[in-house]
Amino acid sequence: MTQSPSSSVSDALPSPEVPGVGAAAATARAAAPARTDTGAEAPSDARRTAGPVGAALPPRDKLVITLLLISAFVVILNETIMGVAIPRLVEDLGITVGAGQWLSTAFMLTMAVVIPITGYLLQRFDTRPVFMAAMGLFSLGTLIAAMAPGFGVLVIGRVVQASGTAIMMPLLMTTVMTLVPPASRGKIMGNISIVISVAPALGPTISGAILSVLDWRWMFWLVLPISLAALAIGSAKMQNVTEPRRSAIDVPSVILSAVAFGGIIYGLSQLGEASTGSAVPAWIPLVAGIAGLALFITRQLVLQRRDAALLDLRVFTSGNFTISIVAIAVSMMALFGTIILIPIYVQTVLGMDPLVSGLLLLPGGLAMGLLGPVVGRIYDRRGPRVLLVPGALLVSVVFWAMTRLTETTPVQLVLVAHVFLSIGLALMFTPLLTSALGSVKPHLYSHGSAVFGTAQQLAGAAGTALFISVMTLQTTALVSEGVGELPAMAGGIRAAFMYGAIIFLLAVVASFFVRAPQQDGAAPTPVH
Repeated sequence: MTQSPSSSVSDALPSPEVPGVGAAAATARAAAPARTDTGAEAPSDARRTAGPVGAALPPRDKLVITLLLISAFVVILNETIMGVAIPRLVEDLGITVGAGQWLSTAFMLTMAVVIPITGYLLQRFDTRPVFMAAMGLFSLGTLIAAMAPGFGVLVIGRVVQASGTAIMMPLLMTTVMTLVPPASRGKIMGNISIVISVAPALGPTISGAILSVLDWRWMFWLVLPISLAALAIGSAKMQNVTEPRRSAIDVPSVILSAVAFGGIIYGLSQLGEASTGSAVPAWIPLVAGIAGLALFITRQLVLQRRDAALLDLRVFTSGNFTISIVAIAVSMMALFGTIILIPIYVQTVLGMDPLVSGLLLLPGGLAMGLLGPVVGRIYDRRGPRVLLVPGALLVSVVFWAMTRLTETTPVQLVLVAHVFLSIGLALMFTPLLTSALGSVKPHLYSHGSAVFGTAQQLAGAAGTALFISVMTLQTTALVSEGVGELPAMAGGIRAAFMYGAIIFLLAVVASFFVRAPQQDGAAPTPVH
């Protein structure tokens, strides 16, 4: 579980210095780094730049990025690990399916509330304490969940886990943008695409394998030693690679962000569970979230005039960033919607067990992992469009093909479809992520990372809600017309993929307009 990022990161790091830039690299390293009060090297302005294009990263920077990649993979894996476990939890804890969904909903809610704050955290504090806080919270939450005597404590453990997870991804992306020169970012972003795409896809597979032989608590007991090891290694080896600046956090912005993003995520999750007769109508939190979002945006526009915004929206002044974020959001909807819908189809319509449905997603996840670094290298040489356009078209074709699923479709065809879907998404994630963050000004990297994380959570919740809601409504309509249960369920799933295919056309169009960020061959300016 931890080998994918670590094994590929050494291959993905920039190659040794090329002729013509060695003198500039030597100049960038000439200033001797100062020492912090903890004994770690404090990066000077010259040291903290990413160095000339083509220069090799210093060993310290390689170690920092490797630790962050491994840790991020572990924490993101847990976002989707509970889906397959809900039937077992319903039986063991005596809860309803609707209540069990809160183990995933509470995780997404916490992520949505915490991520907007990470822009401030990454500016205010050094790399090492932020990493320690993220892995410390995740490890504590994992321990609480593993020891949970009942459902309430298990939900608390998931919330604490999510608090650490929300910090880790923006920390990883901001650190990479700070340390890696523009011409080599695609290689490292290929490894980040493993984290954001493969880890969620592998969650159901690992969960199904564990539940086939062990109690559900082992989903946490097996992760805990890995997270504690990452915490211990990070405590000993992690270095500070950014220079924090003192700034005050705007409390009203924190409250508004919690109402806005929390309300939207909760409303979307309730929309997805509308068929279960939710106590709270979905439109109430959605309206509250949208109103809170409007107020949040207004306040940020005012605060950013004096560089005091909690989430600086000037990142959207880059058209390339905006187009890339839209395409990322639509792609995330496709990824999370497919992850939730394929296991339902395989188990309910085709009659397979949870382990088979989990293993069905494994080849696609592995394909994403293997393609990540390769796609990054192609991006560095050829730019985004040569990858984005074929990837978007391939995903679109697969979506339209899955609108023809029936109760007699061979499971092998579902496997092949998911593999090709994963290949298409792998061709998209790295170019989109690299182009988006590379298009913002260096002092806004942390805010760009936070915007990406927030968009990812909103899109994941929206994709899940959309696919489940359309499936449920169409299935109910077909049953009321006298259609049998299995054909009706297959019809609902076809309708869900139809809506997904239509929405994904937006990403297909966007793929033609994403361009590589402009590079001047110089190192990026220091980040705070």
